Amino acid sequence: MYKVTLRAARINCGYSTKQVGELLGKSYATIERYERDSTNIPRDLSVALLKLYKVPQEHIFSVKNPFLPDLRSLGKRKDRFHEGGCVL
Repeated sequence: MYKVTLRAARINCGYSTKQVGELLGKSYATIERYERDSTNIPRDLSVALLKLYKVPQEHIFSVKNPFLPDLRSLGKRKDRFHEGGCVL
C-alpha cells in the first residue's frame, strides 16, 4: 500500500494551501503547519482534509518533518512557485 503526506495529497489534488484554508475555514498558515507536523492534527480537520483530497486515512503518512520549508519564507521567490502556489 502506498502512503503520502498531507502536502503530497493536497498537491496531487491541485490545491494551494490558501485554497484549502478558504474551503475549510482555516488560515493557510494552519494548513501549512499541519503539513509540516501532522502528528497532532485535530480529528475534525483530519477528516475534512481526507474528504477534500479523497484519500483514505490508511494512505496518509503522518509526519513531523523539520525539513519541509515554511512556504511563507519562500513567498518572496516567485520563480519557485507556479500559479497554484505549490513549490516546483
